[in-house]
Amino acid sequence: MKDGMNARGSCLCGAVKVAVAVNKQNVGACHCDMCRTWGGGPLLALESVSDVEIEGEENITVYASSDWAERGFCRRCGTHLFYRLKNGNHYAVPVGLVDGGEAWSFDSQIFIDQKPAFYRFANETRDMTGQEVFDAYQGS
Repeated sequence: MKDGMNARGSCLCGAVKVAVAVNKQNVGACHCDMCRTWGGGPLLALESVSDVEIEGEENITVYASSDWAERGFCRRCGTHLFYRLKNGNHYAVPVGLVDGGEAWSFDSQIFIDQKPAFYRFANETRDMTGQEVFDAYQGS
């Protein structure tokens, strides 16, 4: 598996197109209450995103889900497009948005302390609690 790559995708209706550059082909899961409410389950996202280009920004609605982060979705079809920190130094892009059959590596889970007991992944992953995530980003 190669490390860096570029990936492209679009929302369900095609009104928004996304191109991302990733440093690693890794996917992480977020089990926080907000992600699970937003998508009905854990958010599986590209976490090593180094660049995002969006076409059709007029079709995006951004929701400030906390004091530090926001979530973007297509205002026409509702497709989830990104989770990003408001300071602009981190994007998480749902892997299903840009998946073209790449050999992704599922390697991390965050907010593991909020994961419900009714599901679990078999992969060996680096797991972080919500507090560990906040501590890591406060140092950035």
